[in-house]
Amino acid sequence: MLDWKRLAAAGLVTLGTMTALPALAQNKVLKFVSWQKDERGTGDWWGSVIKEFEATHPGVKIEWTKVERGAFADTMTTLFAGGQPPDIVHLASFEFQKFADNGWLEPLDPYIKNAKLDLKGWAGQDTCTWNKQNVCVMMLYFGYFMAYNEDLLKKEGLEVPKTYAEFLTAARKLTKDINGDGIVDQFGTGHETRGGGGQYMSEMMNYTLDAGARWTDENGKVTINTQQMIEGLTRWKTIVKENLTPRDLAAGEVRQLFADGKIALKMDGPWLWPIIQKGKARDQIKLTTVPFNPPVGGSSNVLGIASEISPENKKLAWDFIAIATSDKFQSSYATLGASPPPDPRADTTGASKETPHFDLLVKATKAAADAKVDRIPKGLELQFNEFAKMVMEESQRMIIQDLDPKVVAATMQKKAETLQQQ
Repeated sequence: MLDWKRLAAAGLVTLGTMTALPALAQNKVLKFVSWQKDERGTGDWWGSVIKEFEATHPGVKIEWTKVERGAFADTMTTLFAGGQPPDIVHLASFEFQKFADNGWLEPLDPYIKNAKLDLKGWAGQDTCTWNKQNVCVMMLYFGYFMAYNEDLLKKEGLEVPKTYAEFLTAARKLTKDINGDGIVDQFGTGHETRGGGGQYMSEMMNYTLDAGARWTDENGKVTINTQQMIEGLTRWKTIVKENLTPRDLAAGEVRQLFADGKIALKMDGPWLWPIIQKGKARDQIKLTTVPFNPPVGGSSNVLGIASEISPENKKLAWDFIAIATSDKFQSSYATLGASPPPDPRADTTGASKETPHFDLLVKATKAAADAKVDRIPKGLELQFNEFAKMVMEESQRMIIQDLDPKVVAATMQKKAETLQQQ
């Protein structure tokens, strides 16, 4: 048996503080593990769902445990493999596939049917299909917008770019050595170039998607060795090799530089806004649609049920999911999370009043969803981590060794096909 407290002591799990309750109130406990517990807005929303669940299920409590994102997949794997999975399963949309493939996730179609949950138009829900069954419900699908420093653009006499060509021109003009010490200290744009392959690949997709490239087609066939992908790789190489973005920085560091006025143009998702609000340049920053078509978008996180728990706990876990996916709580998610909910029926009028750019987020999300954009290539779901790492390594090699993008596309194609056959 796994000892949750031992895992916590080892740094894999940080147990949330539990308030002492009367014995009768603790006759049933459901485990819920998440990395979002302390996140501003999103964490508050999860807390409201838990409060509603406990109010409507007397005697049942949710044990809400925080696990850091970096250790999350390994911790969850340990819990499932040890026969002590959380009842309510929260996973990133790019990692649930291995859990489903191991048979660890309960098929949800019977629950969805009995509850008459209408998932038509539910953003990103297609990603939750595994072996022709829904094994999860999508909790967030996002689309990128572009944030720009209006003051920096005005100083250079630049308009807000609306195409890649205009974007490149602006990025080159806005990248400069401000204090004359020979070191670039203001960048035209900003991308993470250090960290995991998934984020690196997402940053690249700003350019590959606009060039018309996809990693795989709708049938899962690898489609990297194409003229469109060669063009997309060429654009990425140009941005990084010309130092139009700072190099070797993690996503959080790049976002902070932008918020402080050191980067002029930044494509990103809804999570950028709270960072901007705390930055030195917040009064100079405006938001607009990205100058690329379609925008980067993708599924973020999902909810499911562990397959190896008791029937009673499965029913309770579904009740929790039913609350989280209700129109009422999807509407409150829009307000508290400041992000478009996947539910097309959610009332977002309150969010539009509280978040000035909310309609822009909705527009970006719809554009990405309509184009069926996702960070997880179809046909490479189980190999996603290995695939993303390969894309990052070959792209870095392209830049460091100044390789022809045509050669790189051919190499990626071959390696992706090999991964797919494993």
